[in-house]
Amino acid sequence: MTLLHPGDRFPDLAVALPGGETLHLPGALAGSFGVVLFYRGSWCPYCKAQLRAFQRSLDTLSGVEAKVVALSVDDEATTEELVTTLRLDFPVGHSADPDQLARATGAFVNDDPRYVQSTGFVLDPEGRVVVSVYSSGAIGRLVPDDVVGLIRYIKEHSPAA
Repeated sequence: MTLLHPGDRFPDLAVALPGGETLHLPGALAGSFGVVLFYRGSWCPYCKAQLRAFQRSLDTLSGVEAKVVALSVDDEATTEELVTTLRLDFPVGHSADPDQLARATGAFVNDDPRYVQSTGFVLDPEGRVVVSVYSSGAIGRLVPDDVVGLIRYIKEHSPAA
């Protein structure tokens, strides 16, 4: 298992979306900062709180040119229900393979039941990791205010192009 570090290119991942579309990361986020959230499942209250928080912050995130994508091992129907219930306006993937995510990103995997622990990445507009947050349990995850603050800091302190 290899953890992703700042400056690493985010691996190519195909994210199955409800309705049959596939989102390809990091390409789908190219040109914007990206937030990639792996959540444990729709049953997890901490995950639902995180997804709600990112939904409430979409305007602020858009203001710093950031896009959000989330995914879990939940099946398509469960994911559709979660998106509807939480009124999520960002892409939420389903049916993720926990072993593939672990190999590609270093995410921790719970064995029984099998799911990916909360993991979050902030990507720069070129698809490189700015920060990675790995949790081995229920708590410890990215929050929107920290992401917005980090992106603002990067923009304010990056050399002029």
